[in-house]
Amino acid sequence: MRSFFLCDKFSRKGLRRDFMKILHTSDWHIGKRLADRERLPEQDAVLLQIADICKKEAVDLVLVAGDIFDTYVPSAEAEELFYRRIKEIAQGRTIVLISGNHDDGVRLCAAAPFLAEHGVYLFGNKPAAVPVRAEGGAGIVESGENYAIVANEAGERVYLNLLPYPNEARLKEDKTDESYAEKTARWIARGEAGYRGDLPHILVAHVFVAGGSVSESERDIDLGGARAVPLSSLPEHGYVALGHLHKRQRAGKNGYYSGSILQYSFDEANTSKSVMLLETKGNEVELVREIPLTVGKKLVRLECNGVEEALKLLPHYEECYIELTINLDAPLTSAQTQALRECNTGLVNLIARVGGEERANVPLRSMLKADELFSLYYRSQFAADPPPELLTAFLALVKENDETENA
Repeated sequence: MRSFFLCDKFSRKGLRRDFMKILHTSDWHIGKRLADRERLPEQDAVLLQIADICKKEAVDLVLVAGDIFDTYVPSAEAEELFYRRIKEIAQGRTIVLISGNHDDGVRLCAAAPFLAEHGVYLFGNKPAAVPVRAEGGAGIVESGENYAIVANEAGERVYLNLLPYPNEARLKEDKTDESYAEKTARWIARGEAGYRGDLPHILVAHVFVAGGSVSESERDIDLGGARAVPLSSLPEHGYVALGHLHKRQRAGKNGYYSGSILQYSFDEANTSKSVMLLETKGNEVELVREIPLTVGKKLVRLECNGVEEALKLLPHYEECYIELTINLDAPLTSAQTQALRECNTGLVNLIARVGGEERANVPLRSMLKADELFSLYYRSQFAADPPPELLTAFLALVKENDETENA
């Protein structure tokens, strides 16, 4: 592997170099909250850190593998933050973004013609070529349906196979007897149309690869495996830059989820966040290293016995968001609950376990996910949890309805 110091002594605008430096990131989820906690300031800070990493590492190309926003219709504040910080990250380098399942691909690409003039290229779900750059400078030099060839200022090139979050509704396809795995393989093959084997190759995709580790912040992501992509569908050559899963992880021999830029659920409490620094070498792509993302509040899960112990513990986690499980002999009083929340304003979830029985704060129904609402209703009617196959079928219908409405 090339020495990091040798890599860093070349600048993008200085000496010619025979390699390209690439940053892989995903799942920004701009506008996402934690319960009632606003996280835009943290998202702002981490995007600035990514901009700083790009500058320090002399990155030529940034790949964002989907879920730019957290909702189909992001707030004005979320959109303003995106446009302000994407300008900071660009600064003469090329940025390629694909839409994720949380993004409205059409809405996301509304500003594509304007952003392309600044080296920022957006790819929604409609297969389409994008305008190529004029002679000289960095940017996309060749483009077709679901693929692009990007050059840096020194003339080094890389081939990108681009797969925004795929389904029939988004791609305007009729339903067939094909399995989802077969469809995904076909969609990936479409992005290989311009590949001649003479360039470094990267597949950028927002998909759930079978066997991936899912966190609580990823809503109904695999539908019981119905939308899982087998490893065999991924190309064996080059690097596979994945988005969708929030925990950084590997998929097969050459696939990597960079993970979300912040901890978005409490089961990510012990996971670190990072971006992936890549480098081309001849016709190959190497993962050089993971670069930690260090801004944003940490999420912690705590457990203690009794209110007094909790009141001593909470002040040690002032700059964190907290989920606290407290073991009790009797239910909490309203005064005790208020004292705990005043002790640390970062206390988000308070779970009281009385005599071994868990009693969590009852959330507003508007804050529950579809599977939680369905399970709550089913238990109210039948005094039992819904069968897994029934829950999977319900979630599939919800997903299909959402995708049809937003296609």
